[in-house]
Amino acid sequence: MDVHALAFEWTDTNRHWLIEVPVRVVVYTAVALLLRYVAHRMIDRASGQNRKGDTPPQGKPTLLGNLRGRMPAAADPKTAERRLQRAQTIGSVLKSTVSIVLLVWLSLAVLNVLGVNIAPFIASAGVIGLAIGFGAQNLVRDFVSGVFMLLEDQYGVGDTVDLGDATGEVQSVGLRITTVRDIDGTLWYVRNGEIARVGNMSQGYAVARIEVPVALTADVERAEQVALDAAETALQDPALAAKVLGEPNMLGVQEWSPDLVKLRMTIKTRPNAQWAVQRRLRREIHRAYDAHDIDLPYPRGRVQAAAGE
Repeated sequence: MDVHALAFEWTDTNRHWLIEVPVRVVVYTAVALLLRYVAHRMIDRASGQNRKGDTPPQGKPTLLGNLRGRMPAAADPKTAERRLQRAQTIGSVLKSTVSIVLLVWLSLAVLNVLGVNIAPFIASAGVIGLAIGFGAQNLVRDFVSGVFMLLEDQYGVGDTVDLGDATGEVQSVGLRITTVRDIDGTLWYVRNGEIARVGNMSQGYAVARIEVPVALTADVERAEQVALDAAETALQDPALAAKVLGEPNMLGVQEWSPDLVKLRMTIKTRPNAQWAVQRRLRREIHRAYDAHDIDLPYPRGRVQAAAGE
């Protein structure tokens, strides 16, 4: 009888370790893999990327691509591509987060099945997480700031921005670092956590501001009309008109100093086109002032005379 009892006890123990434990581990692993697959598929679908990594046609809206104000997909291919890149970056972060969470859950579940007390592991993980949080505060702040910048679409690759210490064209947007190339070609690496304000000169539309100085003796009303007519004539050029979104607006006298009167004109343009429009209109207004004898607050003829001597 004792031999049979020992045999039964040995069989029951082996049944637990050879059947129940492996089955439960396999079930937990299968559940974790299934949840990961479903979550990744949902994130890929929301970010506009299918299983093969292909992207949808340009202009097709995606859930994550239109988080900012539920804006419709842009007809501009560049804007649509930018939104798609932003959505896929966010999707990559979400997928990594899901994978890490499921891996931690699976590890704790397997340890529990094996009879290991997981309470010390949970306590140790909390202490380690707290220590890492204190030691990597700047890294965490950069990461969180980068996530919110992507979610809020504050800027994207190709935008001209003012980040305080650096002003120029955005070359890349990461979760920790944003790179900006200024007008001199210098590439600035700006930590996202250090960005206190963002001035984006490329979102929606821009405004070209043209300030024209005239002499104190000039007829201001006539100078305003000549400048406005010159701008309207210049806009008949299809190349220039394609960069403009509105009509020129003469605001009038902006500044009055002892030696000149400064007139200001504004016109709405496409993003990043304001500087080209400003240069072109300044040139056309200068020509118009010469043609209509509008006095400028500078001596005339000195450059030509010096060249002739």
